[in-house]
Amino acid sequence: MSDPELVALPVGFERFHGRDFVNYQLNRAYALGFADRHELVDAAAQVRSMDDCITVFEALSNRAATEARPRQAAGYARIAEFFTPPQSVEKTNRYRRYLQLFDTAFAGARLTRHNVPYGEASLPAYSLAASGTATGGTVLVHGGFDSLIEEFFPICQRIGAAGFDVIAFDGPGQGGARTLNGLTFDHDWEKPVGAVLDYFRLDRAALVGISMGGYWALRAAGREPRIHRVVAWPPVYDWLHRVPRVLRSPVRTMVRHRRFMRWSVRTRARLLPTLRVVVNQVLYMLDSDDPADVAEWFLGMNAEHLDSGRVKQDVLLMCGEHDAFQPPALARAQAQALVTARSVTTRMFTRAEQADQHCQMGNLELACEVLTAWLQTKGTSGGASKQ
Repeated sequence: MSDPELVALPVGFERFHGRDFVNYQLNRAYALGFADRHELVDAAAQVRSMDDCITVFEALSNRAATEARPRQAAGYARIAEFFTPPQSVEKTNRYRRYLQLFDTAFAGARLTRHNVPYGEASLPAYSLAASGTATGGTVLVHGGFDSLIEEFFPICQRIGAAGFDVIAFDGPGQGGARTLNGLTFDHDWEKPVGAVLDYFRLDRAALVGISMGGYWALRAAGREPRIHRVVAWPPVYDWLHRVPRVLRSPVRTMVRHRRFMRWSVRTRARLLPTLRVVVNQVLYMLDSDDPADVAEWFLGMNAEHLDSGRVKQDVLLMCGEHDAFQPPALARAQAQALVTARSVTTRMFTRAEQADQHCQMGNLELACEVLTAWLQTKGTSGGASKQ
């Protein structure tokens, strides 16, 4: 590690909580270096429901802030914000507090905040100058379904330490773009990527999409020639690919029956707390109150919309062998569909590497080493920006 600001990230995916969804969110904060293991163990013991996460982790955040531990305070505030219903006033208030704590935690970092014009509003973005031996290359980073771009700062730091200038941003429907600026989601990700490239006057950059962002990054790369390397961490390809082929057409037909879908989504969300979180997040991203829109939103990520044949760049697909959200079958299908890419590299992370979970939470140091080595090998120099 050449950057003195880098804090070593823990290795190992822990069993903090008995409920898998809650457990993953706690591991998310832990793996990114925003939480202490013993505090997560103690806090998780107090969590009986998802609602408990709000009060438990808000209190823990306040305690960490009082003890002048802003990094942990920000991490615990993010957990409380994550479990707060998106449509509530408290969601916005907790998001603003998270940003304040994040700013305090990284006040000494070489991080500059930007507002990228987008429609009638703007996209929040950060730029981070290379701290290692500069390659002359620029890497754009964005998140996925329910992420805030700030939580991926440790990843951005490692890309910067490998010699790349980094630009990290929230797209429409994500983070501050939605919560503060009211921008709703659009699967056509070339639009926000193009806006970011324009704002920073970039004529050449690599693009890294994390979680569901892996789908949107590939979609953007197929339509934005200024992107010359693209990383799907991991890919989605087509959500219906997880369904047996014989059932795919009936599922599409069923989704068109909006009255039925409205009843089905609403009923299942009432019975399944994890699904309720997902449904509420999609509706918030879309600024909708119609549960039928949720199924349409997910099926909007499909092979036809992605059109993998348009992707001409070098591509890296990163996936965990036990990824419960975006499983290896999607990565394999995506690799096969990239028939015109300049090159396709698939990296499957294993349990033996303690990196088999979604987005490699458990061994992000290894994942970042793989990512930056690939970027360096493929080369991102020669034309970082227009003057």
